[in-house]
Amino acid sequence: MGSLSYSHFVIFPFLSQGHTIPLLYLSRLLRRRSVVVTLFTTAGNSPSIRASLQDIDVSIIELPLPHNIDGVSTGVENTDKLSVGSSFLPFARATEHMKESFEEALETLQPPVSCVVSDSFLWWTLKSAQKIGVPRLGFFGMGNFSATMYQILGRFRPHAGVDSVDEPFPMTHFPEVKLTRNDFDPPFGDFNSSGPFVDFIIDCGIALATSKGLIVNSFHELESRYVDYWNKNLGPKAWNIGPLCLAAEISKSENASYLQWVDEKREKKEPVLYVSFGTQAEISPEQFLEIAQGLERSGVSFLWALKYKDLNFLPEFESRIKGRGLVAEEWVDQLKILQHEGVKGFLSHCGWNSVIESISAGVPILAMPFMAEQHNARFVAEEVGVGLRIMPRNGSVRGFVAAAEVEMKVRELMGGGKVAEEVRKRVAECGGAAHAAMKEGGSSWRTLDLLLHNLVPKK
Repeated sequence: MGSLSYSHFVIFPFLSQGHTIPLLYLSRLLRRRSVVVTLFTTAGNSPSIRASLQDIDVSIIELPLPHNIDGVSTGVENTDKLSVGSSFLPFARATEHMKESFEEALETLQPPVSCVVSDSFLWWTLKSAQKIGVPRLGFFGMGNFSATMYQILGRFRPHAGVDSVDEPFPMTHFPEVKLTRNDFDPPFGDFNSSGPFVDFIIDCGIALATSKGLIVNSFHELESRYVDYWNKNLGPKAWNIGPLCLAAEISKSENASYLQWVDEKREKKEPVLYVSFGTQAEISPEQFLEIAQGLERSGVSFLWALKYKDLNFLPEFESRIKGRGLVAEEWVDQLKILQHEGVKGFLSHCGWNSVIESISAGVPILAMPFMAEQHNARFVAEEVGVGLRIMPRNGSVRGFVAAAEVEMKVRELMGGGKVAEEVRKRVAECGGAAHAAMKEGGSSWRTLDLLLHNLVPKK
C-alpha cells in the first residue's frame, strides 16, 4: 500500500514503564510507515523516553503533572516510584490535570493530528480527541485472553453462584475455561464490586467503548479465539499489531557484566534460567527468601534481576551460589537476555510485556504471578502451553509459594523430561508465528496496514 506520510499520530502512554515501553515500539513501527509521530509525557519521564527514541524522528512534548497529589510523594511522575499500591488511584486520577495543556498542544501541532493513541488509563483523552475531531484508539497493557475474561465476568457474572473464592466456574461462551474468583484482581472477583477503584475502571471502560478501537500488543495466531470473540461480541475493534517488541532496535549493551556471565555459561553448555518479577510486583521478604532457597536447591544456573537491596538474606545467598547463580542489581536488558542463546527459561510474574517478549524469543516461562497477572499465568500454562505454573502451597492461585515448589518446577522446566520438551516445542512454534506475524504480509503487518488506511482520514 502507498505512503502515509500525511498521517500524524499522537501517542500518550500512561506514566508507567510497563505501559510506556510497548508504545515506544509502536512509535518505531509507525515511523517505518512514514507516519509523523508526536509522543506526550512529563518532564520526569522524558529523559528515558528520549534516550530510547534518540535514533528516530519522533517529537516529544512534556506536560506538567501536579506535584501535590494526595497520598503520593512529591515529585513522583511514574508508578514505578509509588511507595505503596494505594497511591495508584490518586496518581492515575491526577493525570486528568494534564487535559488542558494536552488540548492546547493538540490544536497547534503540524501537520494536523490524524489520530490519538492513548493508554486506556488516560480515559480523559477521548474527549480531547473528540474536541479536535479525530479518532482515539485505546491501548491495553494486557492480552486478548485476559481482557475477554474480565469483560465476560462483568457482563455475564458466571461467578454469581460460587461461594468459595477458589471454586472453579466455567466462563460464559468458553465453558472449557474454568476460572476462580481469585483469578480476578480484587475487587473484581467480588459479587458486587464497588468503590473508587471500580469507578475509575468504569470511567476507563466507558471511554474505551466509545473510542474507535483498541491496540493490543499481541498477534492473531496466538489468541485467535479471543480476538475473534472480542471483535464479534464486545468491542471496540481490537487491532492486534504485535508483538511490538519485535520492532525494537538491537541494543548496544554487549559489555554488561551479566551478559558476559551468561556468555561464559553458554560456552560451558550450562543453560541459564532468567529470573525477574518486574518493577511493580509487591513481594514480601519472606517470599523472596523462599524463591531464593528454591533456586539454590534446584542446582540450575540462574540470572536474577533483583532491585531489592534491603533483603537481609542476600549477602549469604550470593556467596553460596557464586559461580552458579548471579544476582544483578543493575538494570538488565530483558529483551537482550531473552534473546541470548544461553537462556533456556524465564521465571516471571507474567506481566504481559514479559510474556509476549519471552514467547517472541522462544523461551519457555515459569509462571509465578503476584498481582493482576493471574490470567496471563493461566494463558501461558493452560491455553497455549508455553510454560509451567508455580502454585502456592494453599491450593489457591493466590498465596505463599514454598521453596520446594520453586525447586521442583525449576528442575522440571530446565531438565530434559517429556513435559519440558513439549513446552519447548510449543514456545518455539509460537515464537516462529510471532516473527511471521510481524513480517511484511504477516497478520500483524496487514492489521496495521488496515488500521492506517481505514481509520486515518485521507487528506
